[in-house]
Amino acid sequence: MKTKDTILVVDDDLAHRTMLVKLLSGWGYDVFDADDGEKAIREVREKPFDLILLDIRMVKVSGLEALTEIKAINPAIPVVIMTAYASVETAVDALKKGAYDYLIKPLDFTELRLTMELAMEHSHLKEENRLLRERNRFDRGNLIGRSGEMTKLLETVAQVAPSEATVLITGESGTGKEMIAEAIHVNSARKGGPFIKINCAALAETLLESELFGHEKGAFTGADRRKEGKFRQAEGGSLFLDEVGEMSPGMQVKLLRVLQEREITRVGGEETIRTDVRVIAATNRDLLQDVDAGRFREDLYYRLNVVTLRVPPLRERKEDIPLIAQHYLKLFAEKNNKNIRGFTPQAMDKLLKYAWPGNVRELVNAVERSVVFSRSEYLDEVEVSLLVREKIAPVETPVPEKIAETSPLEDVEREMIVKTLEAVKGNKSEAARRLGITRRTLHLKLKKYGMM
Repeated sequence: MKTKDTILVVDDDLAHRTMLVKLLSGWGYDVFDADDGEKAIREVREKPFDLILLDIRMVKVSGLEALTEIKAINPAIPVVIMTAYASVETAVDALKKGAYDYLIKPLDFTELRLTMELAMEHSHLKEENRLLRERNRFDRGNLIGRSGEMTKLLETVAQVAPSEATVLITGESGTGKEMIAEAIHVNSARKGGPFIKINCAALAETLLESELFGHEKGAFTGADRRKEGKFRQAEGGSLFLDEVGEMSPGMQVKLLRVLQEREITRVGGEETIRTDVRVIAATNRDLLQDVDAGRFREDLYYRLNVVTLRVPPLRERKEDIPLIAQHYLKLFAEKNNKNIRGFTPQAMDKLLKYAWPGNVRELVNAVERSVVFSRSEYLDEVEVSLLVREKIAPVETPVPEKIAETSPLEDVEREMIVKTLEAVKGNKSEAARRLGITRRTLHLKLKKYGMM
């Protein structure tokens, strides 16, 4: 880790150069030196400097020539010119070429030290301002939150977005993974291109392959014309693969090939098509656990997992609940032509104490329903309680009362599914959510155990 500012002293006068190196080292700087402009240019190419003290009169390459080259290599380095030949013309020329300031030999050490400190402070402020501008240019879209968890996440998104890295977004259902994916796209160089979405759990393998890669006319029954897939639709932009952990093993192989080769082939076709698409994937599953269990390909996991972003559940950022609730209250009040100004303190307390197993999606849905049914200017505790009264405590998945130590894993899983379905009175969507799996996965397990 760098602890000292680094200075380059450039002067062909050995005695003066040696004196400056000793003086600046005593002031606590890390000092390098060069005896001509040509060597100074090489030094700047090879290492970073916080400031350069540059003599203007040198034999091989003059200070003004070196200044021009140095500013071409790294315009951010402040350069202070030194000369024994004071003239207004030389000073103006040096400043025009990018010098920070101009000092006359013999140097006044107090003036030298002050000039150096001001030059480096100016340089650091410029860099801080640049970073601030970069941060302010970040488009958050509909992402709401100022909690520590969300601030860290958005800072990482701002860093990752301009790159071309494949991103894997993890988090529970309803946390806003798609919104994070869209924020990555709109803050990237691809923002002028399309942002295409597909839910990998919503389609059977054959349909998913056709949706992703397209198909030729006659490729299968009903294929009466050629169709371009999502990869072609996303050309020059980003493709968001939601619930990527639900892909079948066969589709995992095909996706891996596309990520490796950057080319696709339509179903029923032979033509190889180059593709320029940034892939952003999301899952609510623990893919590493799935890799260990053999359900997800390890090589595909590492292809997708170049950068991982975890979206925190709402219960880990409760300070964002009032912001999100108030934002959507205003939105839905305007949409429904209602004069609703906010929540009573008791109602907000109820929202803050609720576990929100459905995360932001559930909160937004609850606010919309509250607005629709409200007749008052402020949503009160009673109105909010009607929406959350059944789930003030975190939802727990029922566990079989007794499991024999020797019970096969499949028996335990089957019993868990049965108990959960009983608890939710047969509601498969709610059962899947409590079990932490998708509805499609639940259907497959029900078929497996002869329960459908």
